[in-house]
Amino acid sequence: MLFKKKKIKNLVFNNRIVVSPMCQYSAYKGSPSKWHYKHLGNLIKSGAGSLVVESTSISNSGRISKKDLCLFNKEHLKNHKKLIHYLKKINNIPIILQISHAGRKGSTHIPWVKKNTPLSNYSGWQTFAPSSIERDKGWPIPKKLNIPQIHSIINEFKNTARLAFKAGYDGVEIHMAHGYLLHQFFSPISNKRNDLYGGTLKNRIKIHLQIIKKINQITPKNKIIGVRVTGKDHLNNGIKEKDCIHLINKLKKIGLNYACISSGGIIPITNMNFKKGFRVKMAERIKKKTNIIIRSSGEIFPISFMNKVLKKKSLDFIAIGRKFISKKNFIYNDDSKPSYGKKPKQYWGCF
Repeated sequence: MLFKKKKIKNLVFNNRIVVSPMCQYSAYKGSPSKWHYKHLGNLIKSGAGSLVVESTSISNSGRISKKDLCLFNKEHLKNHKKLIHYLKKINNIPIILQISHAGRKGSTHIPWVKKNTPLSNYSGWQTFAPSSIERDKGWPIPKKLNIPQIHSIINEFKNTARLAFKAGYDGVEIHMAHGYLLHQFFSPISNKRNDLYGGTLKNRIKIHLQIIKKINQITPKNKIIGVRVTGKDHLNNGIKEKDCIHLINKLKKIGLNYACISSGGIIPITNMNFKKGFRVKMAERIKKKTNIIIRSSGEIFPISFMNKVLKKKSLDFIAIGRKFISKKNFIYNDDSKPSYGKKPKQYWGCF
C-alpha cells in the first residue's frame, strides 16, 4: 500500500510517503542558500513520493527568525525558481511549498542558538496576532491586528501562492497549525476578539476561508492547494476535533485539495502525549467526517506500521521528517547510521 500511486487532481504521487516540511533556519536574505540545495537535494533522492519545502514567510513581519525562507518579492522568486529547476532535474516528483505567517511566534532566535526564545527588543521586530496575548511568560506582547492589516495579510498569502506557482512549485500548503498566526485566529485560547474575526467559530475561521478563496482564484488547473491544520489543541479550552472537521469541510467547498492533520503548539507546553502514531486515530476520524485526502505525521513508523495505517485507510499520505535525517534511506530498508560525519547544526533535533 505504501508504494501505491495516488492522484491529487492531475498530479501523480508515486507513493504515499511525503517528506515533511522541516525548518532549516539557513536562508540568505530570505532566499534558498547552498544549504538548501544540499539538504533538499538529498531528500528528493530519498524515495519519497513528494516533498514539502519548509515553512516560508509571506512577509518580513511574518518570519519566525531572521534566517527564514521567504517568498514575497522578485529576488525571492528568482532564487526559488533556480532551486526548483535544480531539484526537478534530480527527481521530478511533486514539490509543494508550505507558506505561513508566524504571528506572535515570530521574532525568535535560531533554535540551536537559543531554543524557543524571543529576540530582544533591540534585535527583534514587532509581532502581530489576533489579540494582544503573549505566547508564554517572557515573550513580548504582540500588537492586535486591525481589519485593514488582516486584509493585507490575506493578500500577502495570495501573492506568495502566486509567486510559488510561478517559481514552479506543484502546490502550496497554507500553515494553519503549530501556533502560527492562522492557528492563533482559529484557537479560542489566543483569539479573544469581539469583531468579525473573533468570538464564534464562524468568525475565528473567517480569515482561513478568505485566504483559500483568494488563492483558489489564481491557482492553475495543474496545481494543488493544501493546508496543515490543527486537529486539537490538547488543552481544555482549545480547538476540538469537531472544530477542525468544520473548518476542513468549509475549505473543501472553496478549493481545498488535501489537509495535513497536526495538533498542539498554541502554547509551548500542552497535554499532548507523544507516542507511536499518536495522531492517527484523530486523523482517521477527521477523514471520515470530511471525505477529503488526509495526511498526518507524528511517530508513524516503522514501515510495517505505515503500511498498516494506509491499509486501514486511516490516512492517504504519511509525512516523515526527522527519520529521513536520522535513518538515511530507511525506505530502502537501510537502517545504517547516517553518513554525515559531524552532524550539521540544522539536524541536531533529528537524532
